[in-house]
Amino acid sequence: MTTEREASPDVRRVNEFLQTFCVVMLACGAQTLRVERNARRIGRAYGMAVELAMFSRHIMLTVSDDVSGASCTAVRSLPGGGPNFTRVQALNALGWRMVNEHLPLEEAWQEVEHILALPSVPPLRLCLLVACANAAFCRLFEGDAAAMLLVFVATLVGFSVRQALSRLGMNPKIVYLCAAFCASLTASCGVILHLGTTPQTALAVSVLFLIPGIPLINAVQDILDGHVLMGIVRAVQAGMLIAAIALGLSLTMLLVDGGGL
Repeated sequence: MTTEREASPDVRRVNEFLQTFCVVMLACGAQTLRVERNARRIGRAYGMAVELAMFSRHIMLTVSDDVSGASCTAVRSLPGGGPNFTRVQALNALGWRMVNEHLPLEEAWQEVEHILALPSVPPLRLCLLVACANAAFCRLFEGDAAAMLLVFVATLVGFSVRQALSRLGMNPKIVYLCAAFCASLTASCGVILHLGTTPQTALAVSVLFLIPGIPLINAVQDILDGHVLMGIVRAVQAGMLIAAIALGLSLTMLLVDGGGL
């Protein structure tokens, strides 16, 4: 929804561009201060002032031209999605190019469309890479070869469940709970069958790939930068995901300790 006061097409067009620019950066895991700085920098490049208010589900953006007195205010909802630092880096670089090279707005729009069209990592490759990384974590926690293999397989199972449920549009908390349960349940085979010397390590590490590290880091950075509201929101959201992970792992441990398997 957009409201205007003596709005000129130039002001409205800049506002529309910044809406897309900002919501994509936020959805891809960018720090709040970085988004704010980019928006104001781009606005100054076109001789306009930008005021940006960011909330948990929406942003409110005002672009005004002090010379003509034109102003445009818009409210835009934030889309869902996971971290994508390729897009964040590309958009950040585009913001600097718009300032340094004085890119026309239409050319900048084409650049944004190109960035949004960049292919993501294929799901199978991403799953394998995450499984390898989690197995490496297991080794860092002194897990043996058997534990690393268990973690690798458990991560493949858990991440596949997460991808499948996310595609169905399920609530992220439910997705994380189910993924943690499936991953830890797979790793618990090492405890039940006494595989290797560190099966408990495999069980504990099997859910580490789900830990929302990026939201937690962004939450701390936002609070330190003065964006307390966004920081608290991100911290609460990350905390709920961690609680879902803990619940999924607890269900597996109850089954194992109770002899239900």
